[in-house]
Parts: sequence; structure tokens; C-alpha cells
Amino acid sequence: MDIIATAYYAIVCAVLGFASSSLPSVWIRIGVGAVVGIAASNFLPILKSLIGAG
Repeated sequence: MDIIATAYYAIVCAVLGFASSSLPSVWIRIGVGAVVGIAASNFLPILKSLIGAG
């Protein structure tokens, strides 16, 4: 198990879950979730190389 990826996505999901409650419709929440998921998955390799874990 990759603890860095697990912790990273746990933080991203927690922040997204907290922020999504203020969005007005389910479709906006889905769209924001998709954009954040794509951005997070693209940023993870950069983050891992910055901390020397990947």
C-alpha cells in the first residue's frame, strides 16, 4: 500500500466533501469532483518527486 497516495487522496476527498455541501446542484458537485480528481491525479507524481518518494 502506498501511504503517500492514500493520505493525499484522503485529504483531497475530505476537502472536496467539506466544500461540496455549499454547491447548489448535484451536477455542479459532480463536475467539480471530476475536475478536482483529474487535477489531483496529475499533481500526485509531482508531489511525490518533490518529497523524494517517487
